[in-house]
Amino acid sequence: MIELRTPAEIDAMRPAGRFVAETLATLRADTKVGTNLLDIDRRAHDMIRKAGAESCYIDYHPSFGAMPFGKVICTSVNDAVLHGLPFDYALQDGDLVSLDFAVSVDGWVADSAVSFVVGTPRDEDLALIDTSQRALDAAIAAAVVGNRIGDISHAIAAVAHADGYSINTDFGGHGVGRTMHGDPHVANDGKAGRGYPLRAGLVLALEPWFLATTDELVTDPDGWTLRSADGSRGAHSEHTIAVTDDGPIILTDRSFLGVD
Repeated sequence: MIELRTPAEIDAMRPAGRFVAETLATLRADTKVGTNLLDIDRRAHDMIRKAGAESCYIDYHPSFGAMPFGKVICTSVNDAVLHGLPFDYALQDGDLVSLDFAVSVDGWVADSAVSFVVGTPRDEDLALIDTSQRALDAAIAAAVVGNRIGDISHAIAAVAHADGYSINTDFGGHGVGRTMHGDPHVANDGKAGRGYPLRAGLVLALEPWFLATTDELVTDPDGWTLRSADGSRGAHSEHTIAVTDDGPIILTDRSFLGVD
């Protein structure tokens, strides 16, 4: 069921969005060559506990997950792009890292993701990250009253295809509110003018993610981590946004912290 939020409810979602933004900004700044993925998860867990927030991931067990996730943040590295289950791995120079984080604050959920390189970056990795970020910007710009879900999907795909990337539509954006995943699904490719009409009060997590040379995924033996089928790297950008009569509001905006 698709739910629309009142202006007061959208305001009530702002603390969750701000906390997610601040946590991702902090973790990104602290993640260096040599940082262990388990330490990232521990740091995120500490921040959740101190804020009185609740993790959306630790007990999460959808049909595609082999078991409850058991951690509080997704840490996807290099050819892993989604649902990266933190494990005992120290980041190496040039690793491409995607952090995906969702929590509930006072019963309201916010969800966001960021990709970056630790140490010396490869040009092709920076280009892939830039495409995911620009696709997210295009998706947000299309999230206006009067458009449809297909307009958002088409905006994402236009950026990706222009840069030569193919698109997997198995996983994409989604509604956000009292729970992390709700209706509607927002695919990262679609036809403009199609789908659910965007109305004021619709809150969505928009999340373009792309792989460098494929659109096929394989699942790790951990039952969670999704990797490219050909070993190419992936990037993932995500914000929680609210559709309003005055335009989209980015609830997980990090720009006020001086980061993208």
